[in-house]
Amino acid sequence: MPHSKPALIVLSTLFPSAAEPVAGVFIKERMFRVARHLPITVVAPQPWFPLQGLLRRWKPSYRPDRPRHEIVDGIEIHRPRYFALPGVLRRLDGWSIAMAVRPLLRRLRDSGRADVLDVHFGFPDGYAGHLLARWSGLPYLITLRGKEERLRHDRSIGMRMARALRGANRVVAVSQALRQVGIELGANERDAVLIGNGIDLEKFNPIAREEARARLEIPHDARVLVSVGSLVERKGFHRIIECLPALVQQYPQLLLLVVGGVGPEGDYSAELRAMTERLDMGKHVRFLGAMAPADLHVPLSAADLFVLATRYEGWANVLLEAMACRLPVITTRVGGNAEVVCRPELGVLVPFGDSQALREAIGDGLAREWDRDAIRRYAAENTWDRRIEQLLTLLHDIHERGPHGAKPGEQPT
Repeated sequence: MPHSKPALIVLSTLFPSAAEPVAGVFIKERMFRVARHLPITVVAPQPWFPLQGLLRRWKPSYRPDRPRHEIVDGIEIHRPRYFALPGVLRRLDGWSIAMAVRPLLRRLRDSGRADVLDVHFGFPDGYAGHLLARWSGLPYLITLRGKEERLRHDRSIGMRMARALRGANRVVAVSQALRQVGIELGANERDAVLIGNGIDLEKFNPIAREEARARLEIPHDARVLVSVGSLVERKGFHRIIECLPALVQQYPQLLLLVVGGVGPEGDYSAELRAMTERLDMGKHVRFLGAMAPADLHVPLSAADLFVLATRYEGWANVLLEAMACRLPVITTRVGGNAEVVCRPELGVLVPFGDSQALREAIGDGLAREWDRDAIRRYAAENTWDRRIEQLLTLLHDIHERGPHGAKPGEQPT
């Protein structure tokens, strides 16, 4: 008989640690809330090869060491190492992860702590989950979170993702755009569902603008833009910086707050700082570095406008976080952004790569009177509680149907 509370194995190579506190924080936010209702164990495999310690002498942020085992808020986190060489051989990461996790999964299952695999990202995690489910007989769920759109164009990786999605008991997408990507890759349309990310209104509760600016030593009469994310090319901080010279002519007191640090995709900070100096915008750009989620409400409360000139997002939680702090949003019409900024009173969507449209949208956004209370109310409609209720129903259903999707009382086919 199935347990009334299925034990989950959360499988994700992207999960926060002391070395990378914001990496995959959206997964932690979701699954630690699920843990209030169901028992979970996190398995967060970390890449390794013998010489990577030497590489860190030249690139300190490269694959930082993380604890192999720890307990956070009562939840056990395992980080087994898997062999991963940089470059083209990364296509083998799914298989390598599965081999590294297999002994641990067997122990967890034998001790009654593994009923359902909850896998995040289509590759390499999704393909690893597919292999582990096949070897263990466990049902599995894959959540698509954004990079699948980019990875699908690699033929080898695309084939592995498609195999994983076809075999999954259910596929969750954090945006409708990603759900469509999953279906095009082979996910069963009936079994592909939309469950977006949520917002923590207590954490993202705005403070008075004057107080926020005083904390950051920002003049009270400045016009302030803020952008938040890992300092990688995809996030598009450079696209905002290149708009500043023209905008400063209109708003001489303009200031851009850049919040973020090194990300899993790399470190673009040197290029951003060089561009700022080349354009002579040093006094108009302030790099605040990486900030804990609990502190983000300060720069968000200090700003007039949130800007994210990203190349692609599945569901950018930071947009909701900005809205929860009463900020209108200027962002690119890519991925799931139009599903978050879904009404004109919430912000403006611009075509990706159109610097003139971005510059004009920022200028108009600074001049416009926004109903900031309405923006906050919209964010409040997207709390985590609503998302978790949907997810719990789905997880119970997967467990009851079994690894082959049989309905309760039926024999698996």
